[in-house]
Amino acid sequence: MLGRIFTVGGYTLLSRLTGFARDIMLAAILGAGPVADAFFVAFRLPNHFRAIFAEGAFNAAFVPAYAHVHGERGEASAKLFSNRIFTLLFLSQVVLLVVALLFMPQAMTILAPGFSNDPAERDLAIALTRITFPYLLLITLVTLYGGMLNVMHRFASAAAASIFLNISMMATLALVVFFPSAGHAAAWGVLISGFLQYFLLAGDLARHGGLPRFGPLKLDEDIRAFFRALGPATLGSMGTQVAMFADTIIATFLPAGALSALYYADRLNQLPIGVIGIAIGTVLLPEMSRRLTAGDHAGAMEQQRRAFDFTLLFSVPFVAAFLAVPDVITRAMFARGAFTRGDAAAAGATLAAYAIGLIPFVLIRSAVSTFYARKDTATPVKASLTGLAVNMGLKLLLMGSLAQVGLALATAVGAWINRLLVLGFAVRAGYLEFDAVLRRSILKFAMTGVVLAVALWLVARFAAVHFQALGSLRDEAALLLLVAVGAVVYGGSILLLFGPRWLRSLVK
Repeated sequence: MLGRIFTVGGYTLLSRLTGFARDIMLAAILGAGPVADAFFVAFRLPNHFRAIFAEGAFNAAFVPAYAHVHGERGEASAKLFSNRIFTLLFLSQVVLLVVALLFMPQAMTILAPGFSNDPAERDLAIALTRITFPYLLLITLVTLYGGMLNVMHRFASAAAASIFLNISMMATLALVVFFPSAGHAAAWGVLISGFLQYFLLAGDLARHGGLPRFGPLKLDEDIRAFFRALGPATLGSMGTQVAMFADTIIATFLPAGALSALYYADRLNQLPIGVIGIAIGTVLLPEMSRRLTAGDHAGAMEQQRRAFDFTLLFSVPFVAAFLAVPDVITRAMFARGAFTRGDAAAAGATLAAYAIGLIPFVLIRSAVSTFYARKDTATPVKASLTGLAVNMGLKLLLMGSLAQVGLALATAVGAWINRLLVLGFAVRAGYLEFDAVLRRSILKFAMTGVVLAVALWLVARFAAVHFQALGSLRDEAALLLLVAVGAVVYGGSILLLFGPRWLRSLVK
């Protein structure tokens, strides 16, 4: 499992790095004004739908079902199952796309009501969303193909696909003079990337398993079981995405730049979520499904425990950095061109609020895998909806005084409630043992995080005084110093508290 995690994580890391290059171009060219806000609405709307219905709910229902059919009844039955799911998925997405394109002005009134006060910004958001929305159809098929490949233990192409999004957007932004606006250039980059990702996954699947084709729409027991799992999984996936969707809607009422601050803070926050949380969760779900199908319940529990240790090992440094020095990070990454240091400060404060909930954000994919692998998609819904209710209530309370920072803080609190409830349900059901070993491990990780945060804060204060002579490069130099010192401090703390034997056993 470790090798597969590093495969997914490695490609995801490359995707995030190219994503940062893309965001640096976006920040420099779009800045944080009305055009940027209009594009981020156009970009986030199809991505919210994708995360709810495609990547989140669909994978949770499809991967265990496909693995079960493939393992129990063989290749032919799995092929028939995938053909029927492909047909239903394609038809539903075409209907959604047609409805969205026809009624986009009405949808924009509901989804971005704050833009109604600025007709030019609203019209731009409608035009850009009409360009980006077909991306949802393409990326939904990519998700289906990726799920099939994951069951075959082929993770590379699905993990690498999103790199094309970044490359495509950078290419169109580089050719911005040929588009009506920078927002149009970025939107066309999103759509072009959808085709590139589709052809990458379709080619890989055609070589190793055969592409699904249109099949007869027969609701046999396998399809009914899939839909029984899909409904609760959709509700479960909606928690975080509805919260972020609400952020987009509420931020349209806030001053210009709030949407941009949320976007850039979330992009940094998504680095550990994507590289660590999604990578481990992607590998863990089919691995646990395979072991449970074979009756190896102890092995499934052990794999989840190891996944928790890996997740905390790699995510604690991000939490410490985002809480201790968020302003340095956002200035070094984005403060250039049209994106001012004031814009970076707003994004940094938002990043610190998001970081409060980073641990549950990263862990949730692994935590719910123990339920999804057992085809129980209903139990995580209880936790998700409870967290969502608290999240939405806090947004309404905090948006007035803290603006977009309050929205991010509410999302973090909701994530903690969701995560703690999922853990409680897993322990109660006997899927996870919260024993003394796990408690000591969590305490040690918390101690290393505190030590690292203090060290980073002190180094940042040192750099603020001694790097002034570097002029425009002082923030970049400070960030490099923070990375170097942080790596030494964190590595030393892990070795001191856990010992080399623990690291060797974790890898083994």
